[in-house]
Amino acid sequence: MSIQSDRWIREQAQTAGMIEPFVEAQRRDGCISYGLSSYGYDARVADEFKIFTNVDSAVVDPKDFAANSFVDRKTDICIIPPNSFVLAHTVEYFRVPRDVLVICLGKSTYARCGIIVNVTPLEPGWEGHVTLEFSNTTPLPAKIYANEGACQFLFLKGEEACEVSYADRAGKYMHQRGVTLPRL
Repeated sequence: MSIQSDRWIREQAQTAGMIEPFVEAQRRDGCISYGLSSYGYDARVADEFKIFTNVDSAVVDPKDFAANSFVDRKTDICIIPPNSFVLAHTVEYFRVPRDVLVICLGKSTYARCGIIVNVTPLEPGWEGHVTLEFSNTTPLPAKIYANEGACQFLFLKGEEACEVSYADRAGKYMHQRGVTLPRL
C-alpha cells in the first residue's frame, strides 16, 4: 500500500467525484484549515451536532443505543460539555475507490486543546458523509467550529482491488447522510 499525493486526490475528486464538495487548496483565512494538502485532505465539520447528555440516566449500549441520549443542535459553534462528546458529520461526501482504504486523523489544533476526533477507516467501496466523534477530554467546556477543518483523511492505495468491497457486502453505513447513530 502506498499513500496518495495531492495530484492523485485532486484527479479522483475531479473525475470520479471522490470528494464533494472539493476544495483544491488549503484554506486558512482565520479558520481551522481545510482542503487539499500534500498527502491528504482536511475535511470540514458540518453545522449539525448531536451533543451527548445523560439526562435520562441511560446506559450507553452499542447494540441498543438510546437516541434520547443526545440533544440536537444546528449551530456555527458547538459547545462540548466537560468530559463528554458530540457526534457530527463532514461537509464533504466521500466515494472511496475499490482499491483504496482511507484513514482519518484529528487536526493538531483540536488535539492541542484536548479535543480528540475519532473516525473508523473508510473501507473500499464505501460512500457517504463521515460521522465524526469529538471527545472533550478536559474538565472545561470546549468549542467546535462548523464549516472549518476537523480532521485529515489519508488515502492508502492497495496493490490490487479488494475481492469484496463495503458496497458488495451492503454495509450498514453505506450512503449515510448527516449524523448516523450506531446500527446493528
